Amino acid sequence: MFSKVLIANRGEIALRVIRACKELGIASVAVHSTADSDAMHVRMADESVCIGPPSGTDSYLSVAAIIAACEITGAEAVHPGYGFLSENAAFVQVLEDHDITFIGPSAEHIRLMGDKITAKDTMKKLGVPCVPGSAGGVPTIEEAHKVADEMGFPVIVKATAGGGGRGMKLAQTKADLDEAFSTARAEGKAAFGNDEVYIEKYLTLPRHIEVQVFGDGKGRAVHLGERDCSLQRRHQKVFEEAPGPTITEELRTQIGETCAKAVADIGYSGAGTIEFLYENGEFYFIEMNTRLQVEHPVTETIYRVDLVKEQLRVAAGEDMTFVQDDLEIKGHSIEVRINAEKLPNFAPCPGKVTQFHAPGGLGVRMDSALYAGYSIPPYYDSLIGKLIVSGTNRPAALARLKRALGELVIDGIDTTLPLFDALLNEEAIQTGDYDIHWLEKWLDAQDVL
Repeated sequence: MFSKVLIANRGEIALRVIRACKELGIASVAVHSTADSDAMHVRMADESVCIGPPSGTDSYLSVAAIIAACEITGAEAVHPGYGFLSENAAFVQVLEDHDITFIGPSAEHIRLMGDKITAKDTMKKLGVPCVPGSAGGVPTIEEAHKVADEMGFPVIVKATAGGGGRGMKLAQTKADLDEAFSTARAEGKAAFGNDEVYIEKYLTLPRHIEVQVFGDGKGRAVHLGERDCSLQRRHQKVFEEAPGPTITEELRTQIGETCAKAVADIGYSGAGTIEFLYENGEFYFIEMNTRLQVEHPVTETIYRVDLVKEQLRVAAGEDMTFVQDDLEIKGHSIEVRINAEKLPNFAPCPGKVTQFHAPGGLGVRMDSALYAGYSIPPYYDSLIGKLIVSGTNRPAALARLKRALGELVIDGIDTTLPLFDALLNEEAIQTGDYDIHWLEKWLDAQDVL
């Protein structure tokens, strides 16, 4: 096992990794920008290194600064968390060149799944069901019209290197395609430096289902069921749960085994998530995230595992501590993402937290780096906490979520907490009867937030 690990991230995920390191007896190193000198992850780590000014580009995304921090502190490995450099194959290669272990998959696998077209082709070959779409990149608008006409409208144009909803444009009809094509290319170029796009059939009322997988890099892998992440705003998840309320045990086993076999066949190492659109009993692959997900706690809760500890063990060359037969679902878990944003427009709302009180009690977990007196900087993502609850079944988990939301206090800034109070009164949330478009339609009709 490593003696010292550097966490190349900030906020609640950095704190999450530090806690796992402490429980395994591993010394932790926090890196931080000048804006984060008073952050909780800096306070909780065994050591800390300032790696640059507030801008993420000049600090958390600075490969040279992180390598220097490893060399200064003697850190043997780097955990990337999620976001920032977590899916940057070049970063992994630089670490390898400096004999520093990356706690995650190989650069090869990150590259393979980072390109949406290559990922889709790979998954098809591995037997994973995919959304009907173009055979590869679509270079011209003339080719786009030909592909879309053969497939039938509506279609969605996607940037090959896209993610987080960027570089995705819907064309409901033939008349919409020219603008969707040019806009998706422009967004892909601006956000990812790559203007290549491809086209897929647009599913009308799907749910967003993702399967958690874990491989040991030696040809063995397991699945840890699915999460339903269908409640989204602008392709950003806000409410996640496991198991999915519409997925049967038979379907879970079928898609889970398919995904586990696929990652085992390529020798994947560590945590990964294979994401699908799900409609009318069919799964359609959309992408694979080669990292820990924001919503990993709901899976940890129902399977009674620690995915971060498992990442550390496997990266150190140890065997996984569980096999598929050990993994049994116990209860139901829900996570809500709490952002420093002002409703109803979801405008970022950084500022000083005057009061903070986390909820507690049986089946309640709060992943956050907040504390009273902390000033949330304006330079980074607005996610400030994740409230995770569990119960013996879905109704029990929903009741616990309502109780925990009532206990949670975050004063001094605006947050998205009122959104969840309102959602819990909706019949569709109580029954689990919603799709990926439901939340945005509901928000458009609201005058209470």
